[in-house]
Amino acid sequence: QLQLVESGGGLVQPGGSLRLSCAASGRTLDYYAIAWFRQATGKEREGISCISESGTITDYADSVKGRFTISRDNTKNTVYLQMNSLKPEDTAVYYCAAEVAHGSWHSLRDIEYDSWGQGIQVTVSS
Repeated sequence: QLQLVESGGGLVQPGGSLRLSCAASGRTLDYYAIAWFRQATGKEREGISCISESGTITDYADSVKGRFTISRDNTKNTVYLQMNSLKPEDTAVYYCAAEVAHGSWHSLRDIEYDSWGQGIQVTVSS
């Protein structure tokens, strides 16, 4: 069974950067598409970035495009989310999720994903 664990969250000032990691165990991530979601207090969960199993296709929500970068290192069984130019509105609990996929498949829809991490808090505040 695939297990996902997020790390790298915390408190950062506006304009700062963080890199989130999503480490997998139990199975190799080679055959999974991965996505990052976030949920702010009182708001719906939002898909913010995803990467295909092949790693060749990425997608971003408009809210993070140009500031966040998703990448994967299958040798480390880990997916990353580099977050730059952070804003207070980026404050949320961030989740990674995985779904068995092939080739270019990718999605920002949470219902498409079966395996989820427990989430990690990111707070952007001065």
